[in-house]
Amino acid sequence: TFPMKLWLLVNSPCVDSVRWDARGEGLFIDQGLFEQELLGVGPSAAGEEELFKTKNFGSIVRQLNLYGFHKLAASPTSSAVGSRPRPATAGGDTSYADGPLHHFWNPYFRFGRPDLLVKIRRLTRANKEKLDAGLAVTSRLPDDLQ
Repeated sequence: TFPMKLWLLVNSPCVDSVRWDARGEGLFIDQGLFEQELLGVGPSAAGEEELFKTKNFGSIVRQLNLYGFHKLAASPTSSAVGSRPRPATAGGDTSYADGPLHHFWNPYFRFGRPDLLVKIRRLTRANKEKLDAGLAVTSRLPDDLQ
């Protein structure tokens, strides 16, 4: 599922374009780096199997919105280095420089809490009706996280 892919990316030491925020309660996505690293856009794009079936960053944002992620204002005071700081790059700079920095938040997407991922549901019409009626909407965790 999309939230599972996002969880694996933000926790991967090999991915630089997606990071936890300072509190581990949201994630930062560097659009330029994300497009190069994961959407196969640009000169340094790797010829790997596509993780997302799109090369359009707007489609990724739509998926985030469909799964209940909200965009927050990325302020200079909210550190892009999260609960699990990344090693500095060769130049010693840990900030983003490749493109717009997007900050997304979902109440069930938390550092160290893969158990909460089952609560993240795609906002279909049926699920929206359930939520509006105050009913719980959950999904099953993949077997490797149970």
